[in-house]
Amino acid sequence: MLTTDPIADMLTRIRNAGSAKHATVDIPRSKMKKAIADILLAEGYIKNFQLVPDGAQGAIRVTLKYSGSEHAIKGLRRVSKPGLRVYAGADELPRVLRGLGIAVISTSRGVMTDKKARIANVGGEVLAFVW
Repeated sequence: MLTTDPIADMLTRIRNAGSAKHATVDIPRSKMKKAIADILLAEGYIKNFQLVPDGAQGAIRVTLKYSGSEHAIKGLRRVSKPGLRVYAGADELPRVLRGLGIAVISTSRGVMTDKKARIANVGGEVLAFVW
């Protein structure tokens, strides 16, 4: 299936699977989506993920994390879109919920959280907010 915004598709699949209380969700694989899944795992928003071969490009099987019956991810929002890119310099990186959430930033040094980008003193494209 051809999508114009694969990152928004990934975030929507995770959001919908969490709302429906699914244990796992499969997402078509790409390097950018794997990097975002790495960040979500490191920050504790998902339980685990694995790369699953399913033919042409493969898939990422994300195991969702719940606290009781409540999803660990309260909200996901795509910031930079194909029609309107949003960039931020190192000194103007956004804070999500005053530091309680994370912003996923695509920098020249790879995809990282806003906190790591501040430490590395790099800016880039603001991909998404997660809280």
